[in-house]
Amino acid sequence: MAIERVTVVGAGDMGHGIAELFAVNGFHVTLVDKFPQALEKAQARIASSLDRLVEKGKLTKEQSSEAKSKIAYAGDLGGAVSAADLVVEAVPESVELKKGVIREASASAPAGAIFASNTSNIRISDLAEAANRPHRVVGMHFFNPPMLMKLVEVIPGAKTDPAVAQEVFDLCGKLGRTAVKVQKDSPGFIVNRINAADTLFFCLLLDRGVASPSEVDRFARGQGLPMGPYELLDFVGVDVGADSLAYFASALSPEYGKGTTFAKMVKEGRLGKKTGRGFYDWSSGKAEIPKADPTDKVSIMDIFALEINESVKLLEEGVATPDDIERGVVLGMNRPFGPISVAKDLSNAEVKAKLEELSAKYECGVFAPARSIAEGRLRDAIEGRLHPMSGEAGPSTEARAPAPEATRGAIRLERLEGGVAKVVIARPRLNLINGEVLDGLNGVLTDLWNDREIRAIVVTGEGTVFSAGFEMTKFVSDAAGMMEFARKGERTMRRLSEIPKLTIAVLKGYALGGGLELALACDLRLATEDVELKFPELARGLVPAWSGTQRLSRLVGLSRASSMILACESVTGKRAYEMGLVNRVIQAVEPDEQAVKYARELASSEAPVAVMLAKKLLNKGSEVPTDVGLEMEEMAAGVLFGTEDLKEGISAFLGKRKPEFKGK
Repeated sequence: MAIERVTVVGAGDMGHGIAELFAVNGFHVTLVDKFPQALEKAQARIASSLDRLVEKGKLTKEQSSEAKSKIAYAGDLGGAVSAADLVVEAVPESVELKKGVIREASASAPAGAIFASNTSNIRISDLAEAANRPHRVVGMHFFNPPMLMKLVEVIPGAKTDPAVAQEVFDLCGKLGRTAVKVQKDSPGFIVNRINAADTLFFCLLLDRGVASPSEVDRFARGQGLPMGPYELLDFVGVDVGADSLAYFASALSPEYGKGTTFAKMVKEGRLGKKTGRGFYDWSSGKAEIPKADPTDKVSIMDIFALEINESVKLLEEGVATPDDIERGVVLGMNRPFGPISVAKDLSNAEVKAKLEELSAKYECGVFAPARSIAEGRLRDAIEGRLHPMSGEAGPSTEARAPAPEATRGAIRLERLEGGVAKVVIARPRLNLINGEVLDGLNGVLTDLWNDREIRAIVVTGEGTVFSAGFEMTKFVSDAAGMMEFARKGERTMRRLSEIPKLTIAVLKGYALGGGLELALACDLRLATEDVELKFPELARGLVPAWSGTQRLSRLVGLSRASSMILACESVTGKRAYEMGLVNRVIQAVEPDEQAVKYARELASSEAPVAVMLAKKLLNKGSEVPTDVGLEMEEMAAGVLFGTEDLKEGISAFLGKRKPEFKGK
């Protein structure tokens, strides 16, 4: 059914804006409210808003007049919905009030009408209980002000017909809005669930006397925010924050009820702008914020950690995808980036430590690390590798299955304990390298590049063979095409050599041609005694074209490199160690396990930033004059002198303990 006629119930801040948005986009709208003065005020506000759009050149006078003509105003709900295709309730955030609207509307509206709630927190499944057609009830959460904010959360209830949810999702596009579909009905959905932890935090700050509202707001403005949290609460309404915490305390966790300051302000009538006074005096029409120094009792990491934690809970519960969480926060909270982006630049240990600190300091379980963070699997969560917990929405203690391995074509990525990742060429028996393998390897390198949890990467082949070389499965028509394909392989090897992590190749069985070039691009090579290493290209009319001619001679010298390339000489792992081609000989039994153990040792004992800079010096030093290389060394030493890891390394050495590097 095409939606043409819309009834919006509730003419307040949200309702009149939603009605205007539908009218501007060509829909016939009836705005209904039982209070005549509310309708009069809404009509004036809509007219004023449309006039401003004309002044700004966003609408023509004709379009403004047409939008005004499409809005009717009514006081009787039954009559207002009698011909509606869509009913949007936008009454205050009360379960019983919203249920009453849905009950009456569903009794009077046509059989095919859709009932959408603009609730910002309440489960749609709970509201749908009041409808005689619960399968046609859906959440359609606009953000304030609806004419400006681009996000709409679409929330199916437990009984919502998927076709209804999809119709509302598609409708958002016709309104010029970006919709995110909430996968599982849960209190607060995406954005307000994340924001609720922030609201509780700012309430507890005042409860504990940690800092004054003006000190916190000055800090927030110093971080580039247009409003501090308390100024924003005043603007929206302190009662909105208090009601939100009360609802979450009843529907999600009683821990949300630990904050008391906001509820006290509501009892005192200090609701913010709407009453003239909240945290600040609004008698002049704007907040009069006392002069204050920015507090140093709050850090931006406090907020980041809380929002990441709530995002992970949503992912664990299956409420939303990482992309929709990111998109929702960016558009719904008017941010340049969201918690998923922030989490990618932080380690699990950093986030976990901050959450444990906040949870202990404020004695609040909401701030305790989510299960995935507690188990060290933040990266699995934000990259979408969790199995959602079963059961009803809300906190769960149910154990989940391990995250599945990430596979990119013929490349498998395994994230192991101890800061180690294992990259496996999975093309048994010989693990030949083709274009698919190169694409997969490039994708995995991108995944790992900024992953601060991973400090060492083990590169190996499935089974008993590292890689028997290149397999040309892609048709190459001419010399130019072959040059481009060679360049693709060389660039992949270069990326592997430059990734800011330790890379360790496990040479076993065979490492021939392109497979050996892959190993040469790694920082370290471990080899079994009997592995066969060889460049057979010249015997096939080719040359090593993935940097083998350049890297090999730098490792073992021109004479030995000439023997291996020009004479196609084969060497064993033992001989390669004597030549300096490999760094360590390992046993033939379980070579991958030996490499992983070695990688863990290095990951736990070497400072990540120092590793990154040392790799740059080793890789680039041979490409520049000696005096330039020495200058590079000096600059690297200067950079490292200011790191926390240097202080930790010296402290650990003097204290005769193992260092705990953080990569800072």
